Amino acid sequence: MDLLLFLLMLIIPAIAQMVVTSSYSKYRGINNEKGMAGFEVARKILDANGLKNIYVVETKGNLTDHYDPKRKVVRLSTDIYHGKTIASVAVAAHECGHAMQDKEAYFYMRIRSVIFPVVNFATSISYFILFLGLIFESLNLIWVGIILVGLGLLFQIVTLPVEIDASKRAKELIEKLDLVNESEQDSVKNMLSAAASTYLAGVLSSALEILRLILIYGNRRDD
Repeated sequence: MDLLLFLLMLIIPAIAQMVVTSSYSKYRGINNEKGMAGFEVARKILDANGLKNIYVVETKGNLTDHYDPKRKVVRLSTDIYHGKTIASVAVAAHECGHAMQDKEAYFYMRIRSVIFPVVNFATSISYFILFLGLIFESLNLIWVGIILVGLGLLFQIVTLPVEIDASKRAKELIEKLDLVNESEQDSVKNMLSAAASTYLAGVLSSALEILRLILIYGNRRDD
């Protein structure tokens, strides 16, 4: 059972990543018919929604796109920022969806921001605590470690609706502002759906990891 769970933990995220990579590779090679770069898409969405105070800047890396709520900045990777592709439209619109969530104080985004420092610290020491529990044969420490790992799952569960909602907003904004032709809308939706699958895969993988740890603990207790 442990081996099966371990394999599923590896396979599920890998498949989701393959889907995203495949979709991104496909749609980054297809230019949108309106010839709009990611920067233009983001700027148009932000301006149309009263967010002219939010900057859109270029950042290094591949798929490093994100919205920074502290600095009020949408950061787009080079390919997305300059690219005039279907992928550029989808990703830029998604990040602007987060900016709109921030403006509206979207519930799950606020919760994520509040718990992030705690979760970040807890997950960074979780496996160290588990290791100490094994070394000192302390079931209490082992359970503390498992609970700390569980906080990471909680964060991912809270993040899931944030990402799904941002993609939903992106689809609506793209259609409302007529950023792509009607024939391209399905391609944009496919790109956004593929990206959302990675977050769902992350939740499933973390849940399986916690289940595996509980089973390991159970085996030790029975021994």
